[in-house]
Amino acid sequence: MDLLAFVMNLVLGALLGTVGGLFGIGGGLIAIPALGVLFGLDQQLAQGTALVMVVPNVLLALWRYHQRNRIDPRYALLLAISAFSFAWLASLFAVGVDAGSMRLAFVGFLLALAVYNVARMFMAKAQTSAELRQPWPWLGALGGVAGAAGGLFGVGGAVIATPVLTSVFGTSQVMAQGLSLALAAPSTAVTLATYGLHHHVNWAMGLPLAIGGLLSISWGVRLAHALPEKVLRSLFCVFLLVCAAMLGLE
Repeated sequence: MDLLAFVMNLVLGALLGTVGGLFGIGGGLIAIPALGVLFGLDQQLAQGTALVMVVPNVLLALWRYHQRNRIDPRYALLLAISAFSFAWLASLFAVGVDAGSMRLAFVGFLLALAVYNVARMFMAKAQTSAELRQPWPWLGALGGVAGAAGGLFGVGGAVIATPVLTSVFGTSQVMAQGLSLALAAPSTAVTLATYGLHHHVNWAMGLPLAIGGLLSISWGVRLAHALPEKVLRSLFCVFLLVCAAMLGLE
């Protein structure tokens, strides 16, 4: 990789890291369509390469969120363990699926998320609380579903967990994003390992993306805590629609 390509990937990683910190998703959800559209990578290779950036970004964002808004270790550990187990199984399945079919499934996944999140904007706002509205062991089920999605699509499951935590469990948006990062940390790591072992990772491209993301993700976390919750949710919905459109128009 020449110097210009390295710098371009570094800048792209910085942009994606900022978005990842803002929405508590590590940047993978937008990195995957960006790598597919801009660089022509097939779906599994785009997912695996994006994970090189996502894993360290998620770990740093998790630490930043914990510093600003302490994450309950009981909740975080249950989400992490269940997500790790199901992400590993789903990633083993994902590496053997036809790339074209995986791309269509990913677009459908994004559209479903976008529709759900847009619909939530018109629903009555749930009352948020420091305590969960549902018994905390139910977080294990959420971790399993979100982890499986993360293993299949390489997005860590945080994008599923965040709206469920706010709407079903009654957490604030910031608390939900912090817990979602706790869920995503182990599941993205095991998914990256699986994709790497099956040669679905472009390390030369992924490493500068990761460096750029690490340099910028704290800005996104800081911005997330500064924005009003309604604005943050609205931006998240727009973000999902843009990602779906990017892949759908490719």
